[in-house]
Amino acid sequence: MAEDPITAFPPQLSLDVPELTAVLDGRHAEIRTAVRTLLPSYASLLDDAERMSRGEYRERVLEVVQEMAGSGATGMGFPPEHGGGGDIGASVAAFSTLAYGDLSVLVKTGVQFGLFGGAILQLGTERHHGAYLADIVSGRLLGCFAMTETGHGSNVQALGTRATYDAETREFVIDTPTVDAGKDYIGNAAAHGRVAVVFAQLEVAGEGHGVHAFVVPLRAEDGTVLPGVRIEDDGPKMGLNGVDNGRIWFDGVRVPREALLNRFADVTEDGTYVSEIESQGRRFFTMLGTLVQGRVSVASAGVSAAKVALTIAIHYALRRRQFETGNGEDGEEQLLLDYGLHQRRLFPRLARTYALHFASEVLTEDLHDVFSGIRTDEESRRLLESRAAGTKALATWLATDVIQECREACGGAGYLSANRFAALKADTDIFTTFEGDNHVLLQLVGKSLLTDYASEFSDLDQLGMVRFVAGLAVETVLERTSVHKLLEQIRDVLPGGGSDEWHTDSGLLDPDYHLAMYRFREEHLIGGAARRLKRGVDSGANAGEVFSEVQEHLIRAARAHVERIVLEAFVGVVEKLPDGDNKFALNLMCDLHALSGIEADAAWFMEHGRLTTQRSKAITKEIGELCRRVRPIAGDLVDAFAVPTEMLRASALLGERTA
Repeated sequence: MAEDPITAFPPQLSLDVPELTAVLDGRHAEIRTAVRTLLPSYASLLDDAERMSRGEYRERVLEVVQEMAGSGATGMGFPPEHGGGGDIGASVAAFSTLAYGDLSVLVKTGVQFGLFGGAILQLGTERHHGAYLADIVSGRLLGCFAMTETGHGSNVQALGTRATYDAETREFVIDTPTVDAGKDYIGNAAAHGRVAVVFAQLEVAGEGHGVHAFVVPLRAEDGTVLPGVRIEDDGPKMGLNGVDNGRIWFDGVRVPREALLNRFADVTEDGTYVSEIESQGRRFFTMLGTLVQGRVSVASAGVSAAKVALTIAIHYALRRRQFETGNGEDGEEQLLLDYGLHQRRLFPRLARTYALHFASEVLTEDLHDVFSGIRTDEESRRLLESRAAGTKALATWLATDVIQECREACGGAGYLSANRFAALKADTDIFTTFEGDNHVLLQLVGKSLLTDYASEFSDLDQLGMVRFVAGLAVETVLERTSVHKLLEQIRDVLPGGGSDEWHTDSGLLDPDYHLAMYRFREEHLIGGAARRLKRGVDSGANAGEVFSEVQEHLIRAARAHVERIVLEAFVGVVEKLPDGDNKFALNLMCDLHALSGIEADAAWFMEHGRLTTQRSKAITKEIGELCRRVRPIAGDLVDAFAVPTEMLRASALLGERTA
C-alpha cells in the first residue's frame, strides 16, 4: 500500500510558478505564450463593450478577429499550403488561451475558423480547399456553420432543410420547406457572413440520402443578401452580443454540383449518388465525427473561463479582510482566504479546474493524433468522439459552477459590471448547450459504453441501442468496457474489496484507492443500466419507453465514466513530474479533487457498500486538512494559469495583489 503522500510534505511549499505554468502549457507552450502576449492589445474591448451599441460592438469584434487572423494565431489548424500552421493541437491551445479575453472574440473566432473553416477542411476535398481555405484563414472570407434549425437542435439527422439535385442543370436546389426548418442561432449570419456551410437532407432522383453539407453563398461582396436567401437578426442575447447570430431561410437557391462537400459522398453529373460508406447512418456519424474539434475547443475554453474567475476570486480573498478574530494586532480583521469555509468554497473547485485542464490536454493530444493521421484506426476515432463529448459536458458545467461560486465569494463587489464576473457569467452560459447540449452529449457517451466504441453498432439510434443491448448478456456489455478489465485491480487495492465491505485501512490519499472507487462506480452504473434496459425489453415494454425510464441512469453512468478518465489524466500527469515542491502541490490538488468527488457522491458509495459512515467522516475531515495545506500556495496556483493582468478587468476587486 502506498504511503500517504501528505506525510512527506514539507511544512511550507515554495512553488516555481513559471515552471508550473510550463507544465500546464505542455507541448504548445510557445503558441500559448504568443496568444497571452497578444491579448493585452485588445484588453480595452472588455471595457468598450459596455459603452458601445450592439452594432458597434459587433464591428469591433470583427476587427479584432481579422487582426488576430493576420497574426497567424487563429489559423494553426489549417494546412501550411493554405496559410495555416499545420498543427491541430496548437490550434486548440491557441483557442483555449484566447478564452482569457473577450468571449465574443473567442466565439466569433470559433465560428469562422473552427466551424465554418473546419467544415470545409474536414468535409470538403481539394476543389473546396483550393477555392476557399486561404481566404478563410486570412479572414477575408467570412462564413457560417448553418446546421442548427429552429425545430431541430441536437437532432441533426432530422433536419428539415432540403437539397434536391437537378440533373438537367447540374445544380442543387436548397429549400427551407417549413418555418421550423429555418437555420437558427447561426454565428456570422446576421451581419458578416458571405458564405455558409449548410447542412440539408440530400435528395437525388426522388431518393433521400440523409444529411449532407453544401457551400451556399449568402451575400455579395458589398454585403447585399443574395436572391432566394432571407436573413433575420436573432437580436439581443444573454451574452456574446459581439457575435452576430441570425436566422436563415432558403427559397429555391441554386448552387453548382461542386458545392457539395464530397469527402464521404458525391453526386455525379448525371445524378448518380456514390459513397464508399454504404450505411446511411454510419455515413452520417462519420461526417459528424470529423467535426469533433469544436467540442474539444469548447471544453478547453470552459476551463479557461473558470481559471479567470478563480484568479480573481482567490486574489480578492488574499486582500479582502472581514471580521476580527481576536488574534490580530490592533483588532486587524482576518483575510477571507483564512476562513475554512472560504477555502472549502474555492479550493476544491480550483482542484477540479486543474483536473479538467489536464483531461482537456489529453483530449487535445488525442485529437491531434487522430486528425493528423498518427492514429488511423476506427477505435481511436470512436474513443475520441466519446471522450470529447463527455469532457465538453463536464468542462462547461465546471465553468458555470466556478464562475457563480467565485462571484458569490467576492460579494457585492463581484456583482459590479466593472469587474469581470457579469460578462463571464453571461458569455459562458451558452457553453453548456452549444456544440451539443451537455445531457445529450452524455447520452452519446452512454450509448458508446453500452455498444462498444469500435463496434459495427456505433451508428445505432437510441431505440436501436436499446434493442441491441437487450440482446446481449450483461456480462458481454461489461466486457466491452475497458473499466471491466480493471476489476481485479480494484480487489487487489482494497482489503476486503471482494466482499460487501471495503475496510478503512487503505490510505485516504492513495491514488490507487481514489481510482478504485471511481472505477467501481463506473462499472456498477454501466452494468445497472444494461440490466435495466434488458429487463425492460424482455418484459415486452416498448423500446422507447424503456429508454426514457433508464435515461437518467445512463447519463449517470456516462458521467461516472468521464469522471474516471479525468482523474486518470490528473494522476498520470502527477506521476510523471520530477520530485519537488511543484509535484507536491499538484499531488495535493489531485488528492483534493479525488476526495471531493467521492464526498460529493458519498450517499451512492454508502448505498452500494463501498463507504462506511466512519470513512465518510474521515474523508470530509481530510478535505478540510487539504484545503489548509493549499492556503499558503493558493495565489501561486492561480498565478500559474498566467492570465494576463490586463484581462482580469477587476481592479476594484484586486487593487494591489497581496500574498
